Amino acid sequence: MTTDLTTEFLGKAISGPFTIPSGIVATAVPIIEYVFRHIAQVGVMTTKSIGLEPRLGYREPVLSQYAPGCFVNAVGLTNPGAEASARLFEALDVPADRFLLVSIFGGSVEEFVTVAQMLAPHADGIELNLSCPHAKGYGMAMGQDPQLVQEITAAVKAAVDVPVVPKLTPNAEDIGAIAKAAVAGGADALCAINTVGPGYHSAHGKPVLSNELGGMSGKGVLPIGLKCVREIAACTDVPIIGCGGISSADDVRAYAAAGASVFGVGSALVGMTSAEMVSYFDVLEWDIAQHNNAAEGLVYYDEDMSFDAVTLVSNNKVVDDIAILTFDRAIDVEPGEFVFLWVPGVGEKPFSALTDDPFSLVVIDVGEFTHQLMSLPVGTEAYVRGPHGIPARPPAGSKIVAVAGGTGLAAVYQLVRDFGNADVFLGARTAERLYFKQECASAARLHIATDDGSEGYHGVVTELLDQYLAGLSAAELGALLFYNCGPEPMVHAAEAVQRKYCQPQQIYSAIDYLTKCGVGICGACAAPDGRRLCVDGPFLSAQAALSYEAAQSSAG
Repeated sequence: MTTDLTTEFLGKAISGPFTIPSGIVATAVPIIEYVFRHIAQVGVMTTKSIGLEPRLGYREPVLSQYAPGCFVNAVGLTNPGAEASARLFEALDVPADRFLLVSIFGGSVEEFVTVAQMLAPHADGIELNLSCPHAKGYGMAMGQDPQLVQEITAAVKAAVDVPVVPKLTPNAEDIGAIAKAAVAGGADALCAINTVGPGYHSAHGKPVLSNELGGMSGKGVLPIGLKCVREIAACTDVPIIGCGGISSADDVRAYAAAGASVFGVGSALVGMTSAEMVSYFDVLEWDIAQHNNAAEGLVYYDEDMSFDAVTLVSNNKVVDDIAILTFDRAIDVEPGEFVFLWVPGVGEKPFSALTDDPFSLVVIDVGEFTHQLMSLPVGTEAYVRGPHGIPARPPAGSKIVAVAGGTGLAAVYQLVRDFGNADVFLGARTAERLYFKQECASAARLHIATDDGSEGYHGVVTELLDQYLAGLSAAELGALLFYNCGPEPMVHAAEAVQRKYCQPQQIYSAIDYLTKCGVGICGACAAPDGRRLCVDGPFLSAQAALSYEAAQSSAG
């Protein structure tokens, strides 16, 4: 790009006039680092809101789409707490031309001050979340009271030596009065708006969000965001971060005309891979320079988050903590993709489909949701959304080596079944924990390892893999493509073995980094290199990870 979007924000020259609002995409330090490395247009990097103590937030579903480009969410202020966040930010290298805006929340004036003091040493500025519409006792409950807004702002301003930026709620009778109170308290800038609502969305007659109510975002709130920024600009003279419904250069121009100087792009990023997000901001930058409006054409307004009903027809235990659930119909899912299973009142989790016709999945009892699935009665109606993720499509002439443990077999079985010319390395602690052996043996050459030697090789599956690869010729090794899926230690061990014999570009691995939304927005599934499993995977290339490791080593 030849354009120059360098601008100034609160005394710091920044590389671009955009931010990604709090709680969107860049909610983990690895993703923030990815944005720093690849998206210069985001000059202000806003973190997820952080409180004094860790919060798990609400159970999934946490995000739902009620119309194209329009969403309702209730994440519940999930965060690791101020102490842990401070440790994470210590390792974050903020470029000189970026502004790190650390968002915080609290249940009292004192909490706001304490959190601000803990995090200010790692921040260029502190955003005060006075506007979350769905967390009881936080955010909007405080942000609708001008006197309290002024008190919180003044207290934090007196306690830290970095700029303070209150984030205001649109759910106030007079946002101008709230803005003036914040400025009277010493606000250096203002951010508007947070999500609208709360709102309610249902599917099949049932509330989708586990919290039932959530904040509304996306294209539908654009007129409200513009109205609020215009009203704030009319009665204050501090910089304004404008956000709410921005997806195009025309929207940016509208916010600038209303009085904003920094522009938050959030819900428009739904469904974009990390590379697509980079391209989107490149096009948005070009649009602004050339008075075009092409970037909106890159937004996934057709992202499908709807639910289809399925009925459970069998729930077969493999062992006490492993079961195979089979449903009454086929689903459209390609090898490598995944779906979400939603049981209203219980929750929602992502699964690779063990089989597509009929739809079946493997469950391991590792938490509240999976524990309830273990005893889910036949006849239960559940709901599926998806598929999500990037299909695995090996080029013709390849030979697949799939390495699986736990529920990882579900992520690779369809691949070897449909592609052929494959070897499957299946590992388990004991023989009784193995499943789908006959099906795998019919589709591929099957290699089994058990930790206790009760079946197959006595030892871990990666030792068996090492022995196999050591017996291949250079030509045979060069034709291999590896697909690894299972517990994180097993996957890392498999990659280490594979790198001894083959190149990183031959290796693809899937690890479940706590996928929540499935469309790249919540950032819960961040890999160490900043890619998000749900949109960049689930199978992530080891080549990209190696490039990241090399960059980190060079920076160190």
